[in-house]
Amino acid sequence: MKTNANRLRRKTRAWPALLLFVAALAVSAAPAEASTGGASTADSGTPVGSEIAFAPMQWAGATWYGPGLYGHRTACGQTLGPETIGVAHRSLPCGTTVKFVYHGHSIVTQVIDRGPYSRGNAWDLTNGARQLLGFEGSGPIRYAVALQYARHR
Repeated sequence: MKTNANRLRRKTRAWPALLLFVAALAVSAAPAEASTGGASTADSGTPVGSEIAFAPMQWAGATWYGPGLYGHRTACGQTLGPETIGVAHRSLPCGTTVKFVYHGHSIVTQVIDRGPYSRGNAWDLTNGARQLLGFEGSGPIRYAVALQYARHR
């Protein structure tokens, strides 16, 4: 009887320690900053942020923005240009790491702005992010928020 109780106690103590370890890894994994304004990768090579744990993939509406705003500062303090890679979201904190998948292409980038301001969409992709994904116009896109930020949604 005592051995089973001891084994059960050890197992229940191991889960919080494992979860704490995974959370520490996710928080300590600092995404690389690209000169374009956010961490990002295309399908080729090892993705930046591949060591980051993400929430399950979800679907949401997305648009893209940029041409009339190039040269202006984003809500997170970056200067927007045609090659800037990032996304806008209404409520996630600046710097939130997000993974996007669209028609076989994927990127890992960060929230760099507020928006979108179009009805029914959750994300605004910069032109650089749009090009990497092959995203045209507007429509549904798959995304996953890094676990350390997932609670803010």
